Amino acid sequence: MLVFIDDSGDPSFSLNKGATKVFVIACIVFQDELEAEKTAIAIKELRRKLKFSDRTEFKFAGSSKSTRIAFLEAVRPFHFVVRALVVEKKKIRSEQLRNDKHSFYSYFIKTALQYSRKTIYNAKIKIDGSGDRIFRKQFLSYLRRELNTKDSHILKHVRLVDSQANVLIQLADMVAGTIRRFKEGEKKDRVEYWELLRKKVEDCWSFS
Repeated sequence: MLVFIDDSGDPSFSLNKGATKVFVIACIVFQDELEAEKTAIAIKELRRKLKFSDRTEFKFAGSSKSTRIAFLEAVRPFHFVVRALVVEKKKIRSEQLRNDKHSFYSYFIKTALQYSRKTIYNAKIKIDGSGDRIFRKQFLSYLRRELNTKDSHILKHVRLVDSQANVLIQLADMVAGTIRRFKEGEKKDRVEYWELLRKKVEDCWSFS
């Protein structure tokens, strides 16, 4: 099992200063490594078709509507599922989560994996890498400690990777962005993206 994880939104609670109202963790789950490779090739071929540089990174934020639609259509034929956690910040009361972005990020990544109804297990997990070196080390140790117990073994191994070099992390970004746009419910294009993704979504639950 392969899982690629990225997020959309920010950990800030300064909602009156432009922080996002919603934070989304998206997990892209492949049961088969060959299928993951086929999906990655399709994304690279789309990049060439769109005449983008081989170094161009697909990111939901900043992409045109046509690019978003082309990307979601390109990955539709492949076999993967999406499991997502949606955090409405107004519902969060924990002072630690509200005031410590590292705690916020770590906790919700862990939660998205932990409460997968046992559909994610013994998985090779890759997460978009961010943060300083000390945080990265602490974050990975935290996940291993919290997710691998005598009762469950969610991680086979976990790595932080550079999204620019990994198109399946870019897939997770595009999916997370699509879900956040839909859940925020403010922009007219949200339904078009969601309809292209909807059948891939195995679970999309709101944290409360």
